Amino acid sequence: MADVKPDIKGDAGDDATSSSGRKVKLVSMEGEAFEVDLEVAQMSELVKTMTGDEDEDDEDDEEENEVPLVNVKKHVLAKVLDYCKHHVHNPPKDIQKPLKTANLAEIVSAWDAAYVNVQQEMLFDLILAANYMDIKPLLDLTCAKVASMIKGKTPEEIRKTFNIENDFTP
Repeated sequence: MADVKPDIKGDAGDDATSSSGRKVKLVSMEGEAFEVDLEVAQMSELVKTMTGDEDEDDEDDEEENEVPLVNVKKHVLAKVLDYCKHHVHNPPKDIQKPLKTANLAEIVSAWDAAYVNVQQEMLFDLILAANYMDIKPLLDLTCAKVASMIKGKTPEEIRKTFNIENDFTP
């Protein structure tokens, strides 16, 4: 199921811990801080740019980096971090485009398919967060979910799915 509990302290197990053990705090739009391993956070190109190359810093520097993510809501950031923790040492396979089927479970891993099995509002928030944070694999996955929701449907079915008003007058 897609109700994966966020591990906001960054201790998601051996597979998601960085070798350096360095942490970074990602701060949501509401000001809530999520402390995660730097390696996990740096799946985001935005975070990687903002934190710089930490390997060259003095190891005695215990000061934590804080990265404000002013466009990302806390519940969305928690969900994004679930994705990053899962894929930090397990990179997702590229998604074939165009989609071969509307069944996303046949295209991506079972975990990824369950991950994007969320309400539309959360799905669109994840797309915005992935784009803002520059996490290409997550952006590809969430966009593929939307594409799978559209594939094989009539324009009227698409309007109904996404609550789009038909304002076209011939």
